[in-house]
Amino acid sequence: MAQPKNILLMIADDLGRDQIGCYGCKKIETPNIDGFAASGTRFDMAFTSTASCSGSRTVIYTGLHTHENGSYGLVAEKNGFRTFDNVETAPLLFNKLGYETGIIGKVHVSPDYLYPWQLRQESESRDVADVADRAERFFNDAKAENKPFFLTIGYVDPHRLLGSRGGFGNVDGNYDTRLSDRYYHPNDVEIPPFLNDLPEVRQELAEYYRSIHRLDQGIGMVLTALERCGAADNTLVLVLSDNGPPFVNSKTTLYDAGVRLPFLLRVPGQPSGVVNPNLISYVDILPTFLDWAGHGSMNTPTKAVGSRRGRSILPITSCERRLPDWSSVYGSHTFHEITNYWPTRYMRTPRYKYHRNVCWKLDFPFAMDLYASLSFEGMRNSGTEFSPAMIGQRTLKDYICRPPEELYDLEEDPAEIKNLAQDPGYKAILEDMREAVEKWQEATGDLWLWRDGTSVARYRTYNYARDGLRIPDRFDFDVEDPGNRKLPAVKL
Repeated sequence: MAQPKNILLMIADDLGRDQIGCYGCKKIETPNIDGFAASGTRFDMAFTSTASCSGSRTVIYTGLHTHENGSYGLVAEKNGFRTFDNVETAPLLFNKLGYETGIIGKVHVSPDYLYPWQLRQESESRDVADVADRAERFFNDAKAENKPFFLTIGYVDPHRLLGSRGGFGNVDGNYDTRLSDRYYHPNDVEIPPFLNDLPEVRQELAEYYRSIHRLDQGIGMVLTALERCGAADNTLVLVLSDNGPPFVNSKTTLYDAGVRLPFLLRVPGQPSGVVNPNLISYVDILPTFLDWAGHGSMNTPTKAVGSRRGRSILPITSCERRLPDWSSVYGSHTFHEITNYWPTRYMRTPRYKYHRNVCWKLDFPFAMDLYASLSFEGMRNSGTEFSPAMIGQRTLKDYICRPPEELYDLEEDPAEIKNLAQDPGYKAILEDMREAVEKWQEATGDLWLWRDGTSVARYRTYNYARDGLRIPDRFDFDVEDPGNRKLPAVKL
């Protein structure tokens, strides 16, 4: 009898790629994550679609970008965002396939009936030892029923403790005697290039590291439990983060600090110790799971589901060279909290990054936990009579006020500081990437494909062109030159 093909998905909350040992961090110890990375494939160029908790999770669970699945921003409280009713989610699909499905910890997607995990133990607990115990019971229950399982663990670490200006859920003393605590001195942290070397930043990074240390132990305990249950050899395991670190210039932005993330995959039967350079997207995750389960045909688009954008990465998991068919990814951000409206889209290739900032005349908004952070308070007050306040390597003004388009050469400028969109030497690259993004927006039915300050998709849906409406082919409505009869009409 064939062994069941299980799936274990572990999602860290706000864990940065560069804050893990296996991705090069020298200042924090993550032995369990690093050991797991060595047992499978470490993807070096993995990108979420949006650097926001709920949105990123819906992309993982649906294989659709946020503007396709309806989860434009955070669920819960007064935000009100939710997945469209016609979208099939991972728990729904795997329930149909006869899997035992479950989620432990953070859920953060909505509505419940579209995400029908059979076991739903939603919790904000940071007691990762208890989480591991719950996971082991789930493994054993599935084994007793002789059913394949798909378990998701949504860790709360290393998210900020909401309501705490510099806290990351750390307490004096351990939650469980099996866990060790680790204090980091502010002098010993590594300042990432998107932040500034300030006392407040160092203080928060030290607490952030402490939370990551706890997370690392929890992941190790779950992997040990999987071994103990005899399921490691037939379980695909994926460890990743939903978005980048919970600091300004990272989370809620589409800069690489927010969207280029840890992505560690172990597939039974595949080689270990692989470092994969291909560009993959979070829309590829659900197709990969279905392929592993032997149901890759379910990735075929249907009218009920919409076109899943991703594809299985199983065929390239062991590849250590870049393949031409895996050389670009796209992303979509519209909201974080409902008060944080700032629609933008991006395209990333191995060398270049293009941002289309749809409502660029708006100030870039702050998530409240980032606005309230001690680190941001330090940065906003860092200016002097002779120098402006800085957010990482960019001025605070440039962080808040952004142009309609941004283009970066990441080989020369990995921090995305020098905008080349107006540089004549990059005109062809800019136009090619702009066109590619607009074609992607068209293919995905993106309502934020705009011309003259309005939605081209809405214009087409109601066929206003039939009655002679002309939309000028320009990004924004021009109040100084409002006419639409003399300018070239949109041809998208």
